[in-house]
Amino acid sequence: MTTAQTAYPSQNGYGATYNSTPPPANPPVPETSAPAPAPEAAKAKIDWPDSVRFYVQRSFNPSNMDSTVSREEMEKKLKEIISQAKESGVMYTIDWDNMRLPQQLIKDERIRSLMSPAVMSQSQTQASSKPWANGTPPSSKKRKSTDISEDSSSTGAPWRKGGALEGRITYSSPDKRQAMDDALAKSKLEKRQRRFDREYKTPRRSPTPEPSTGPVVGTCQTLEKRYLRLTAAPKPSQVRPEYILRQTLELLKKKWRKESNYSYICDQFKSMRQDLTVQRIKNEFTVSVYEIHARIALEKGDLGEYNQCQTQLKALYQLGLKGNPSEFKAYRILYFIHTANRAALNDAIKDLTTAEKSERPIKHALDVRSSLALGNYHRFFQLYLDTPNMGAYLMDMFVARERLAALSNICKAYKPEVRLRFITEELGFESDADAAQFIIDQNGGHLLEERPEYIVFLTSKAGAIFEAAKQQAFSRVDIKGQI
Repeated sequence: MTTAQTAYPSQNGYGATYNSTPPPANPPVPETSAPAPAPEAAKAKIDWPDSVRFYVQRSFNPSNMDSTVSREEMEKKLKEIISQAKESGVMYTIDWDNMRLPQQLIKDERIRSLMSPAVMSQSQTQASSKPWANGTPPSSKKRKSTDISEDSSSTGAPWRKGGALEGRITYSSPDKRQAMDDALAKSKLEKRQRRFDREYKTPRRSPTPEPSTGPVVGTCQTLEKRYLRLTAAPKPSQVRPEYILRQTLELLKKKWRKESNYSYICDQFKSMRQDLTVQRIKNEFTVSVYEIHARIALEKGDLGEYNQCQTQLKALYQLGLKGNPSEFKAYRILYFIHTANRAALNDAIKDLTTAEKSERPIKHALDVRSSLALGNYHRFFQLYLDTPNMGAYLMDMFVARERLAALSNICKAYKPEVRLRFITEELGFESDADAAQFIIDQNGGHLLEERPEYIVFLTSKAGAIFEAAKQQAFSRVDIKGQI
């Protein structure tokens, strides 16, 4: 007994040949009791275009399979697509290479069943069952569920350009469709006009009296208060006056020295800054709050909070308020060196007076800039080891990339090797162990060789490694620094 022929090209071998045995366990074609066709009839049946064979191949390719669509559903859909194409006489004219796969069409139908009414007209059913009905379908790129939920037009058939509403309306004539479009546009215009009248022409009434235009005068007596972003006008009962804030600052300084809990301290300082802002308090006390918070943020490497304090301090110093402008202007220069913001760096230097340039913190920061501009790494690391105030915390953020640049230059200038002690002294490491660890971290452990009395660094073999590391370090700069 011979096996009945399938109704579509076999996917066995992904459509390369026609198999007389159906590929699935349960064949998608109805069984027939008719005798097996003669060889001539079988040959007529299996004369499929190569494009159809390749379409079946793509459908069952493992990379295109979808776990949410069963094999039985795919086989049924394949039979339906190919049968309809044959009955419609378009088997040889369809662009099968760009035809959407059966699993994709099945998923589209599932989406339409969720978004459309349960009962659809017969004309829509026929149109949706022909994936080639309105021209070449789009590419087979899968869409994410978020795309579908955000784009309501995707709920219709995948080859239609209209929205879901348009896909559920049939038009008896082009004139009727135009009339409905005009009516829809007119309705939208009327809704927009009513919304405009309601929002802009009708005076709004507030259940609470209008807030005063003057600053808030706080009455809160609580020393510690969590920071909460304001979403409405602040209430005096929730804002601390200046004399309470002064007590809070002393409490926070003691807690920082004792506990060093940065999350808590940062939250409390932000709350203090907020209370100062809503009360429009700008005096020397305000400067001290921002300066202390900026120093703590620097110590913990929180560049986000430091930058906010730095911006406010610049404005406060311009008001002539006393503080430590030389210290923080030097920090500002080092910060812009770290972020590689040349325009802001030039502006910061341009705003300096001649007297300020001679003050030690600012002079040190300017020397750091000069040494980097000249490529003098020897001078740079001398300055790094002698940084005033808390500038070393900022320099720590970009010293690693400068060490990579220096090592790249050393590999070019000193060959075939240098002592590890030379690297330690030139690049400002605290010990030979730290220098060796830095080289090892760059996958350069094989470049260190132990001699009877010392360890050497093989510069002749390290050039490419540290040049690549330098390029990578200078290609990205983390300027956010949030914790």
